[in-house]
Amino acid sequence: MLLAQIEGFLEVARLGHLGRAATGMFISQPTLTARLHALEAELGAPLFDRSRRGMALTDAGHGFLPFAERAAAALREGREIVDGIQRGVAGELSIGTAPAVGTYVLPRLLASFAALHPNVRLVVRTGHSEEIIDLVIRKEVALGLIRELRHPLLETTPFYQDQLVLVAPPDHPLARTAHIPVERLAETRLILFDRTSSYYDLTNAIVRPAGIAPLGVMELDNIDAAKQMVGQGLGVALLPMTAVAGELASGALRSIELDGVPPVTRNIVAVRRRDAGPPSATLQGFLDVLAGIEGFLTPTASAGPP
Repeated sequence: MLLAQIEGFLEVARLGHLGRAATGMFISQPTLTARLHALEAELGAPLFDRSRRGMALTDAGHGFLPFAERAAAALREGREIVDGIQRGVAGELSIGTAPAVGTYVLPRLLASFAALHPNVRLVVRTGHSEEIIDLVIRKEVALGLIRELRHPLLETTPFYQDQLVLVAPPDHPLARTAHIPVERLAETRLILFDRTSSYYDLTNAIVRPAGIAPLGVMELDNIDAAKQMVGQGLGVALLPMTAVAGELASGALRSIELDGVPPVTRNIVAVRRRDAGPPSATLQGFLDVLAGIEGFLTPTASAGPP
């Protein structure tokens, strides 16, 4: 049963005349007649009574009519969806993201994308960068936003660079100056974020070479919890700038530079399968939003007092 047959049946039923229906559909009468005969043969019943006055629906035709109307409407809707997907204004976009990206950067990007593509269904899955790589490889997500990791099956596009900053509450003793020797970390509790995260390794890369033994260590499994502990005066923490930019701008937290320690940064990248082919219009729309990432990152707040 073909759409052309259904549309021919509906047009003849509407006009009651084969010739006028054929003219309106820009096809010949024999072509339309062939379509109707094929449809009646498939259904096993005549749909029209044919006379000199025109075409009238049979009982079978009347019974079939509402189903044909629904079928044609559904197919037209399906055609519109396909067209929307081709133009990037419909369909689904699945993204995998590391937690820090998904919490502090992705929401504003998705808000911008959704404003341009309101009918696209967004699916976001989170996990450590290694887990997101697996999702991309298994084609469970179209794009991954992760810390820079290499894999032979994936192509990598730079996204943004996130800097790790030492933060403390404004009234913390170490926050009295904007710069301190790294050895002064031994004077306070150090709050560490997630032993399985790269942030944990980056923090230890600063502390261990200096031979520092902090007064205490607290390990937490998410960045927001670490920020809350710092805000409550329980210690200091090295956290990604994107996660604390708002608190630094408001003065709720203060950043402190470590003398002699070069900036500690992480490259955040977008990854796709190398064999995925050209991005769909929907994915390309999101990639275009990613290209303007600098406009979504909150400007760095000033450090503590000079």
